[in-house]
This record gives sequence, C-alpha cells and structure tokens, in this order.
Amino acid sequence: MQRTSFLNFTGRFYFSLTGLFLLSLALTACGASDADPASDNGSQLTGGLSGLSGDVVVDGSSTVFPITEAVAEEFGILTKQKVRITVGTSGTGGGFKKFCNSETQISNASRPIKGTEVALCSKAGIEFIEIPVAIDGITVMVNPENNFVDCMTIAELHTIWAPEAEGVITNWNQVRSSWPDENIDIYGPGVDSGTFDYFTETINGESQASRGDFTASENDNVLVQGIAGGWYSTGYLGYAYFVENTDKLKAVPIDGGYGCITPTGKTINNGTYAPLSRPLFIYVRKDSADIPQVREFVNYYLSDEGHQLVAEVGYIPLPNEVYDLALDRFKNAITGTLFGGDNPQHGPVADVLRGG
Repeated sequence: MQRTSFLNFTGRFYFSLTGLFLLSLALTACGASDADPASDNGSQLTGGLSGLSGDVVVDGSSTVFPITEAVAEEFGILTKQKVRITVGTSGTGGGFKKFCNSETQISNASRPIKGTEVALCSKAGIEFIEIPVAIDGITVMVNPENNFVDCMTIAELHTIWAPEAEGVITNWNQVRSSWPDENIDIYGPGVDSGTFDYFTETINGESQASRGDFTASENDNVLVQGIAGGWYSTGYLGYAYFVENTDKLKAVPIDGGYGCITPTGKTINNGTYAPLSRPLFIYVRKDSADIPQVREFVNYYLSDEGHQLVAEVGYIPLPNEVYDLALDRFKNAITGTLFGGDNPQHGPVADVLRGG
C-alpha cells in the first residue's frame, strides 16, 4: 500500500541557467517529499520523521494488536526502519502489569483501565494518557456448517457462559430445546484478556465471572482454529478476527432486546449491535510522551492515515471529532482515565472526552 509519492527524474537534463531555475521551482512546489516521505500524508505529525531513531515498546490486548501492528509497519516505512517498534500480545491485563512496571511505553487495551490497575500505576509513579482509537463489536461465532444457530439472545449467552453453567450446561439443547442434543465445544479469550473482561461483565454481570471449563487462549488465532474446527463449536473474539476469517467462521446475530442484529461495520458504529460494541484504547506513559519517536508514533496513530488503517484491519474508526479530542489530550499531556478506574464515565466517546 503506497502512501507517499517520490520524485523520479529520468532522461537528460541540460543545465542552463534557465533549466536550473525551472528545476528549483519544481522542487520548491513539490516540497520535501524526497527528504521526508511523511511531509504530505495529511496527518497531524508535528515534525519531520527522517531524523527519528530508537525504540517504541508496546504490549497488551491481542484485539488491539492488528491496529497497532499496521500503524507500526507504516510508521517504520516512513522512518526508513530507523524506529524499531515491538508489539506484544500478553492481553490487556498482562499489558497493564508491564506498563505500570515501566517495561513498556504504550499499552494496548480492549477495555478501560481498572481501578486496581490505576492504583498499581500510581504506586509506581506512572502517569498515563488515555486514548480511544477504534470501536469493536465482540463477535460470537460458530462453524460455518452450523445450520441451527441463527441468533442468540443475551440470556442464552448467559446460559452458556455463566459460572454456574460449568459442568451443567454441556449440550446445545440445554440452551434452546430445538437445538441438537450435541456437546457444546466452547472457546474464549484467557483471563488476562480485556475481551474476556468486557464479555463477562456484559453477559454475566461481573467482570471475570465465567465458567472455567472452556478452551482459553490469549492467542486469538488459536481460538479461530478451535471454533472453525468443529460443527458444534462456539466462542467469541474481536470483530477484526472474524473479518479476517469469514471463510472459516460464521458470525451469530445477537438479540440484545431489539431483535437479532448481525455485527457489521454499520451496526457496530451506530450502536445497534448492542450490548457487545465497545471502544478500544491505547494508553501512553506520560514520561514517554516526550520521547520523539513515541510522540510521533502516537501522532501518526491519530492521523488520517491511522484512521484508514483502523478500517483496513477490520475495525471501525471513531468519528473525526474523537480523534481530534484525543489528540488534544495527548498534546496537552492530560493524564488519568475518563472511561475506567473507580468512577467510569458512560455515553458516546466524544461526549465523554468533551466532558473530561
């Protein structure tokens, strides 16, 4: 995917005074594209990238990973690979542990930071800037050959996933009597996953409240293979992993009280795919925000090109106003959480940011 244009001069040039003058005008009109390929990319970058070097260390959510990885790849090209960006996938919870221990500069998160994690960072003297970057719809999936599950209610998801279902709800017909008397093979994210936290809180009323007898993994590709591997399998993941594997998986429409709604870019963005739509975040350590390569990486993440990459990897970009508000928070080094902690704010992302 080419994002910049470079001047290629071919043929012979006769360097008369007039020719030099015309060449000078041409170079002036084209700007610094040869010296800095990011100078005309429409982003909010604060300066040239050609002189940047060093490392950026990111860890956390496997759900947010595809976005950050895509941004990192493009940013690496723009900096001629002089900035080395590593992106880990230890889960949202595992990422915050590293983040609060100063092992990373940026933490990917598929849920807002918890009060206990805020306290952990505070104890270590770590201040952070909270930045929403996309919208996701947790997608419940089955094998494409499954011809009986055409919709699930929140109550049915609770029946499958509630803590008391462990060892008790083992067959599909226990969830809905018209479904077959076949064993449910269940897959889901591990306990360090922000997706696990959000799903369990939404479906079971309490974060981390879940049956334990399911195949868990922090590697979402392992879950994709598991769900795709059997006719009677089911599980849940971030929407982007479904988009990447539509030939292997079938998304289940969810009835959250307003009829069966299939997760799509439109239904996730307009809120009708409820209650499994949610914002995704990155958290930036304040003491890292002034490091040139970290600062410009985050600026690029929130640029127009960053928005495009969100869509290209299968997630839903936030409205432009949200990115502008988030960029203001970052540039002004406004720390703390609006969406998480012990007093989380609720409502449209833009409204929460404006209120903060």
